[in-house]
Parts: sequence; C-alpha cells; structure tokens
Amino acid sequence: MKITDLRFVTEKRAKEFAKLNIRESGDLVRFFPRAYLDMTSRVSVFSVPDGETALFAARLIGAEPVRRKGNLKILRAWLEQDGEAFPAVWFNMPYLASRMKEGVYLFYGRVQNRIGQFSVVNPTFEPIEKNNRLKGLVPVYPLKGALTQRAVREAVSSALKVEKFESAIPPVLREKYRLSDLKTAYFAVHNPQNQGEMYAAAERIALEEYFTLVSAFKLVKGDKREMRRRIYSVTERDVAAFERRFPFAFTAGQQGAVRAIYDAVTSPERMNRLLQGDVGSGKTAVALTGIFMAIKSGYQAVYLSPTEVLAEQNFLLLQKMFPDYRVGYLAGSSSASEKREVKRALAAGEIDVLCGTHAVLQGDVRFRELAFCVCDEQHRFGVAQRNTLSEKGDAPDVLVMSATPIPRTLSLIFYGDLDVTTIPDKPKERQEIATSVVPAFKYDAMLQYVRGETKKGKQAYFVCAKIDDDEGEVVSVTALYDELRQKLPDVRFALLHGRMKEREKTEVMTAFKRGDYDCLVSTTVIEVGVDVPAATIMVVMNAERFGLSQLHQLRGRVGRGSDKSWCFLFMGAESDVARERLNILKNTSDGFELAEKDLELRGGGDFFGTRQSGKFLSDIKNLRYSAEVIFKAKKLVDEAFASGIGEDLRAAAMAKYESLKDVVMN
Repeated sequence: MKITDLRFVTEKRAKEFAKLNIRESGDLVRFFPRAYLDMTSRVSVFSVPDGETALFAARLIGAEPVRRKGNLKILRAWLEQDGEAFPAVWFNMPYLASRMKEGVYLFYGRVQNRIGQFSVVNPTFEPIEKNNRLKGLVPVYPLKGALTQRAVREAVSSALKVEKFESAIPPVLREKYRLSDLKTAYFAVHNPQNQGEMYAAAERIALEEYFTLVSAFKLVKGDKREMRRRIYSVTERDVAAFERRFPFAFTAGQQGAVRAIYDAVTSPERMNRLLQGDVGSGKTAVALTGIFMAIKSGYQAVYLSPTEVLAEQNFLLLQKMFPDYRVGYLAGSSSASEKREVKRALAAGEIDVLCGTHAVLQGDVRFRELAFCVCDEQHRFGVAQRNTLSEKGDAPDVLVMSATPIPRTLSLIFYGDLDVTTIPDKPKERQEIATSVVPAFKYDAMLQYVRGETKKGKQAYFVCAKIDDDEGEVVSVTALYDELRQKLPDVRFALLHGRMKEREKTEVMTAFKRGDYDCLVSTTVIEVGVDVPAATIMVVMNAERFGLSQLHQLRGRVGRGSDKSWCFLFMGAESDVARERLNILKNTSDGFELAEKDLELRGGGDFFGTRQSGKFLSDIKNLRYSAEVIFKAKKLVDEAFASGIGEDLRAAAMAKYESLKDVVMN
C-alpha cells in the first residue's frame, strides 16, 4: 500500500518520507528506531557526562537566526532548566527554525559538557504536553527534511495496522522452536513496553531476515562441486622456483596457502576457494603463484580488480612478475581500439594473463582457454559477477580474496560453497602502525603534526563516516574538506567520495599516488585502495562510529613504505564505552582477533554493515540482536532444506533477494 493511503500521511509528508526511501507501508514497518527513550529516566542535563545522550525537559526561551559556516547551516536556541540557561545547536537543519516557539519541550540529544563549554547537539524535541501520553520506551527514528518524530510514529502506527506479515519459515519449524508470529514482533519493536520485549522482537525479526537470506544464498549458489576439465602440468619444483622471484621469503601462512591451491588444481575437482588474510599478509603473492600454475601449464588466467587504480597497479605487478608471458589490460577507460585488440588477442590465445576491471565481464570478452580466475577484494563483486567470470571458461578454478577478516563461524555460513584458506601471519618486513586515540582538545595539535609531516614529503588520509549528514551528528567529508583547507592553507587537499563518477575517483587517486596532493579527504571508498608508500598518516574522524574491523582495514592503508606510520582515531563523541572499544584497536594488530571482538561487542546487526553485506541487511541495520541469531537461522535453513523446501520458501527467498546478483558478501 502506498503511504499516501495511510492515515496521517499527506502528499507533502510523503515527499519527506521519500527522502528516506520510504514509499510503501512495508517500508514504514521496516523503518526501525535508531534508539528508544525511557520515559522514566529524565535527568538534570547538567549532570550528564560529556558525549553522552540524555532525555530531559527544558523550556525553550529563544532562538537565533540560522547562520552559515562553510557548508554548515547552524541553528542555535537557548534552553532553560532549573533556572539555568544553556544552548542547543543543530547542524544543517535550518527548517527547524519555524518550530522554535517558546514553551516546555522534551529533548533528547548528545551533551557536550566540557570546561568552559556546555551545549546539547542536534536534540530531537517535542512539546511536553503532547508526550504525557507516552509511556515505557518511546522509539526515536532517523530523520531527514521536515519530518518530526511524532509524524513518523503516527505513520508507522498506521502502517502496522494494514501491513500483512508472512513468515518464510515453514510452520512446522515455527511450531518446533516456538517462534512468535512476525506481526507481534513488528508491533513490539516499534512499541516495546520494556527492554526485554524490545530485544526479543528484534531477534525474531532478525531471525526471519537471516533465514530468508541464507536460504537465498543456498538457492543461488547451489552445489558448486564440479569435476576438473583441464589437467595442470606444473610441478612443485616449478612453483618453488617461481616463489624465489619475489624479493622476500614466503611466510608459513603463504606457503600453506600455496600448497592448498596446488593440491586443489591438481585434484579431480575444480577449485572454488576463498583466500582471506589480514592487511599486509601477502595474499597477492599467493594469487600470482596460483596464476603461474595455470599459465605454466599452458592455460590462460584473469585477474579481476574492483577499481581502475587498483587494476593498473596489479597490471604493472603482473608484467614485472611474468616477463616471459603476455599480459593484457582491459578497463572501462581503455580506448575503443585498445579494447578491440585485447579482445581479439585474448580469443586467439595470444594473451596469457588478462588484468582488468568490470569491463572483463562484458559478453564479447572471450578467452581461448581460461583456467584460473582471481577476484581481488572480493566483497566488491557480487555472486552473479563471479559466476559470469567463471562462465567465460570451461569450469575454471576460482580464487577470491578478502582482506576483511570475519569470524570463522560466520564464514561457514556465508562462504559455505567455498573452501576457506586463511593466511594467519604477516611478512616480517611489514611494520606495525602506531595507533592513537585522539580526544577533541588535541584536534588542532594533531592537524599541526600532519602539516609538519607533509612538509617532509609525507602524505595523509582523512576519513569520514559520511558524505553529508542531515542530523549533523558526524562531520561530513565535504565540510571537513572545506575546514581543513581553511585551517591548513599551505597543504594540498583532494576530495574523494562515493557520489563522484568512477573516472573522477580514478583521477583523484592517481594524482594522490603521484604526489600531486598532500592529503586525501575521503569516505571509506579508500578502504580498498592503492599502495601509496608515502602515505604515513591515517586520520579517522568520528572513529567511534566505525566497527573495529573496518577501522583495522582503514589503518592498513598506511604503513606500506619504510617510514614510521600513524593511525589517529579522532573521537567526535567521547564516552568511556567508545574509548574502551577504540583502545582495543590501539592495542591489537591481529585482524582476526579484532573481528571476533567486534562481533562480541557490537552484535550481528552492526558487524554486518552495508559495505560488508550489501543491500540485503539494510532493513535491519538499526536492530540490536546477538550473533546467535545468525547461527540459529543457519540451523533452521539446514532443517528446511533437508526436509525438502516448498515453493513458498523458494518464492519468498528469491523475491526478497531478487537483487542477490548485487550482493557483495561473496
């Protein structure tokens, strides 16, 4: 049902909901609260520690006109509690000015309680007389535009009354495990009476999502075991000789991975393997050794990279490591004549190794005898894209690589069709990166340190969580870019984010690698980046907003040269919990240990963020649930498939995840 058919949703309000991609009643019921207000826990705002959020009542006594500061639109109002006045500040929400009428309101927001400075940042607020009827836990939703919490609550309430809730879990399993019905769970998650009811409802909804997800994976991937079509003639002596081409000795982990690949390509079954290892563990060297096994045996290989910058880097490496073989390059920016020649030579067998981007997946790209496929940074490629690559050969061996460690137990669920090989160690030459948690009062000192290092020829990354932020809770990449250029006018800054065109991103990254810029201000698109030896500083803004695993990946963008490297974790909202979590990263360099800790601390809802899980878990990103939900879902799926799935389950799984071709888990 369209939301305009719901009570309380006018055409004007529907346009505001559209900014949140909410157009149907089903979108509304899956628009989960980002927090809950405990109506019994109103506090004195002056007692709240710096960086904590609080619910409090205060009188709005006046507001200032909206003013601009760079890209920011700042609205300031004055509040009063117990006779003491203090400011409330909203960033990029000028539309709230029309609601600044004197009166008593219920506020909920982050408190800044520092020496000489007290304020509340971006609080939600509603007239207190309209909240007297609210009891227990009250949902707080992410907002955009002119929407208010009350407007969203009313719309969600209407949607809950008309939406149908059908479970994909077979009735026999719902009865066996005494699962509550979905309608009850959805009502409870939007209107919980207590914490226990809220968590139980979130877990039930998450269980449904993961059940459908894992079922879809199982249906799409199926049984990938196939018999080998080509026999490799490469010997162990050949492989050992190739390893000596590298300027370093392989670690025990690399040697184990090479052995696993050699055993696989000389076995009766084709290889379908995930190679995962921490940042700097030497996965690329292992992949090149696998490519050597194929081309030494007289076959062709392909190396697929997610970006042109990375593809160009890999192309140069392939040329260096395979001087006796023919290496081709194919990318979107290749000229028409270059593309025609590469495709002709490839089909004729005149190219031994093809390196490229998504352009390799085009239908008119044909190999003569493709035997070995490598997908670099596999989380950037979907299942269907890997299948397309595989179909360009007659059951070729496939090696997908990931520098994003996930807990071993979860890999059994989401990489169930792959043999998983892990490189647990790092090359001895790889230096440790010093990590420091930076409080707000040291921000300017940190910037001056960065400035000093750039004058020595070093480079730095500044990473933000978002391109822009309508709620103003985190610094945006565009606002930071403007601010840094003002604060450090003699430093050359470049801007990079996901809304830029691919060619623009490539040009910026290439220029940064070339040394045309001192600092790159970016979103996490640089997480999968290029090797820039001169980059020795990584600054992560609002570091408390990132998971430990993601911070670890960002940290791995530096420390690739011989110079000492630093990772500065700047805290936008300080709290004991955030500082404790960031200190774990400070004191731990093992990505797999951090992945396990991340799962333990943040739960499945946060561990599987958008970048790691694609679009298929976006519906439940605000829910809080334990990782055990994922394992329970896997158990239910196994039971459902063992007893023979019905068409209802097949239809539900494939309808919900019809876009599984875009899934970026594997």
